[in-house]
Amino acid sequence: MKILIGDKQIDPNTAPILIAGPCVIEDETETLRLAERIAALSAVQQFFFVFKASYAKDNRTASGSYRGPGLDEGLRILSRVRQETGCPVLSDVHAIEEIPAAAEVIDVLQIPAFLSRQTSLLEAAGRSGRTVNIKKGQFLSPEAAGHAVEKVRAVGGQVLLTERGTSFGYNDLIVDFRGLARMRSFGCPIIFDVTHSLQRPGGLGDRSGGEPELAGVMARAAAAVPCDGLFIETHPDPASAKSDAAAMIALDELGPMLDDVRRYFDLSRESETSSGTPQKIEKR
Repeated sequence: MKILIGDKQIDPNTAPILIAGPCVIEDETETLRLAERIAALSAVQQFFFVFKASYAKDNRTASGSYRGPGLDEGLRILSRVRQETGCPVLSDVHAIEEIPAAAEVIDVLQIPAFLSRQTSLLEAAGRSGRTVNIKKGQFLSPEAAGHAVEKVRAVGGQVLLTERGTSFGYNDLIVDFRGLARMRSFGCPIIFDVTHSLQRPGGLGDRSGGEPELAGVMARAAAAVPCDGLFIETHPDPASAKSDAAAMIALDELGPMLDDVRRYFDLSRESETSSGTPQKIEKR
């Protein structure tokens, strides 16, 4: 289940993928400093690290919410991060028109969850030459997410598929961990989005709430299934973050959590090796 990210061929069985960073670019200096601090964590060395920060966030609860610096300025900042840290970078793309410029800078183009059925957007991302991370829509079953994967593959693209929870009534999400096992049958790396799975969409009225105190629990559970990597939004001071403040984990908590979680990845891999076959649940 190898995949190309940037110029590196990655095997998640050897080093799980870690996609981590703030929800959105807030400030150039702070973004670069945060990328450097995450990359320097000893625990991160046990993963293949991709720095995540969006140049724009189109899915915001309220019209006045901060949306980021925009395409041109955001790509300039992400290009600097990539050059100065050597880390591959990831950002959301929201429209076909953004993709040519984004693909010049970004190693992984991310399709937001609410756009995960947009065929033309998926195909354009797949043709870009960059790996595509599809965030599974909160409204999709694990099996239905496979159609999004095939749309990218049909035009020659490589895919990551990220579970981020399923809508559970109003203002809440729930994770069915059976879905991680079922989606592994697609043959692409399956990533678990720790922090967005703990969101309470629109739960604070004009913004989303969250339960970041449960991040370690959810990450351990996903690694034990197993999945092939983790997506974690982090910030030096989540309370002051301009987006997803209630769901992100503090940067100081990231290293200890990853140290703990890596043990679960190792145990699940050992279990698969001893049984002789990867744990895959086929569609019934």
